[in-house]
Amino acid sequence: MSLFWRIFSLNAVGLVVATALLLGPVTVSTPVLPAEALVVVVGLALLLVGNAVVLRLGLAPLQRLGRAMADADLLRPGARAVVAGPAEATELITTYNTMLDRLQSERAAGAARALSAQERERHRIARELHDEVGQTLTAVLLQLKRVADRAPEGLREEVAQAQEATRAGLDEIRRIARRLRPGVLEELGLVSALRSLAGEFTTHGLSVRPQLPAELPPLTEESELVLYRVAQEGLTNTARHAAADRAEISLEPVSHGVELVVRDNGKGLGAAPEGAGIRGMRERALLVGAELSVRPGPGGGTEVRLRVPAATGSGR
Repeated sequence: MSLFWRIFSLNAVGLVVATALLLGPVTVSTPVLPAEALVVVVGLALLLVGNAVVLRLGLAPLQRLGRAMADADLLRPGARAVVAGPAEATELITTYNTMLDRLQSERAAGAARALSAQERERHRIARELHDEVGQTLTAVLLQLKRVADRAPEGLREEVAQAQEATRAGLDEIRRIARRLRPGVLEELGLVSALRSLAGEFTTHGLSVRPQLPAELPPLTEESELVLYRVAQEGLTNTARHAAADRAEISLEPVSHGVELVVRDNGKGLGAAPEGAGIRGMRERALLVGAELSVRPGPGGGTEVRLRVPAATGSGR
């Protein structure tokens, strides 16, 4: 029964009973006797309580819908409002759930286009850094070597310092290009790319231990790229914000897919809201239907866990 008919029926019953009493043998004295006043008050109270109960039960689904709308997050799919209650409420909740499905689908499609364009731009910048800036610095390094061979003894030390600065700049350019465009992922596969990533982040003050299997179930190129980028972002957050000295990156086959875990022994998430890095990881996970969780680690620190489904067809 709809909410309208519930309230209407209750009020109709109350009015019919009151009319029957007035038209029947019941009389009201003037002034009103205590017993008569008690009957009127009890009847009014029963009518009000009945209305309150009906409204409470009828509006409860709308209150649940309000809480679901307040907690809704398009980056965390799957949570939907429970469809229950009067006809009006169920229709509204069903419409809301359908709208949420459509919004998540459109957001995922838009994020896929944006991230695809971002990856193309990363490739272009990495290629220009490697081909243009890298070659220019290499030429400068060779010229400095010729200058050092001809320079007088008093200038050789300064030329050597310029050579070292140029060599350091060239190494930094190559490192940035590798991070922008993981060529090792395309050439040697995901496991080698993650092992190389762990070695790249193993710097002074941070030790990254990889635990990677020899074989993985078939994955699409998009899934491999998402796994690599999430691992890269997780280690970047560890290096920048966690104040950790140890980190671990592991990848293992699970039922119908693979699971990536990036864990550190840093200061943890605390009460800080999610930043652009974590939201970027969630958007990437949505592209391949993966499940992402970012939570405190079992022994402290932060744990990033990504479960990616295996490819339905043959992998690379």
